[in-house]
Amino acid sequence: MNFDVAIAQFLAIMLGAVRTGAWMIVCPPFSSKMIPGQVKALLSVGLTLPMTPYLTTTVPSLETKDLIASAALQVFVGAALGFFTALLFAAVQAAGDLLDLFSGFTLASAYDPFSQSSSSIFGRFYNLVALTLLFAGDGHQMILRGFLQSFRTLPLDATFSTETFSRLLLRGVGEMFLAAVQIAGPLIAVLFLADVALGLLNRVAPALNAFQLGFPVKIFLVVTMSGLAIAMLPGALDALIDKAVTAVVRLSGG
Repeated sequence: MNFDVAIAQFLAIMLGAVRTGAWMIVCPPFSSKMIPGQVKALLSVGLTLPMTPYLTTTVPSLETKDLIASAALQVFVGAALGFFTALLFAAVQAAGDLLDLFSGFTLASAYDPFSQSSSSIFGRFYNLVALTLLFAGDGHQMILRGFLQSFRTLPLDATFSTETFSRLLLRGVGEMFLAAVQIAGPLIAVLFLADVALGLLNRVAPALNAFQLGFPVKIFLVVTMSGLAIAMLPGALDALIDKAVTAVVRLSGG
C-alpha cells in the first residue's frame, strides 16, 4: 500500500472504533441507555487506541467499496461479540422473570429507566443486583479484556466463521435457559410446593377458599426467601462472565 502511515493509523482507529461502538450498543452493561451516545462514541475510540498497532497492518485499501465492506464487517463482528455477552447476561433477568411468573408479580410492572420500558419487578431487581456485582467484582474488566483480545485474533481483514457463530449461538441459548432455571430453581420449587399445599387444603376445607390466599402467600414466600436466591447470584454471575468471555474468545479465533 502506497499511502501515508498516518492515514493507515487513522483508518485503523476508525474501523476499530466501529467494531467497538457496535459492541457497546449490544453488550451489557455498556449498552445501557443511561449512557449518552456521545460518551459511547468517545469510549469506542478510546478503547480502540491501545489496539492500533495490531490493526495498522491489516487496514484495507482506500477504495470506497473496500472501506464500506470492512466497516460493515466490523459492525457485524462487534454486534456478534456483544450479543454473546448479552445473551448469557440475560440469564439473570430471565431468572427474575421466572420468579415473577410463578409468584404473580407479573400482574404489576415497573418502569425501567435503563431500557425505557416496563419490566417485571424481580426481573429488574435481579438485573440491578447483577450490574452492581459486575462492577464490584471487576467483572466489566474481564468483559473488556475479552473483547479487546478480538483485535489481536480477529484483525480488520480477517474472515468471520459463521459455522463457529452458529454453534456458539445454540450453545449460548441453552446455557442461558439452564442458568436461569438454576438461579430461580429453589424458589420455584418452594412456590410449587406452596401451590400443592394450597390445593390439598382446598380439598380438605373448601369453605376456606384457599386459592384466594394463594397470591399473598406466594408473594410473602418470594419476598422472604429471595435472599437465598440473591446469595447465589455472585457465583452464578462469575460463571456466566467466564462463559461469555470464553465464547467471545472462541468466536474471535483465540
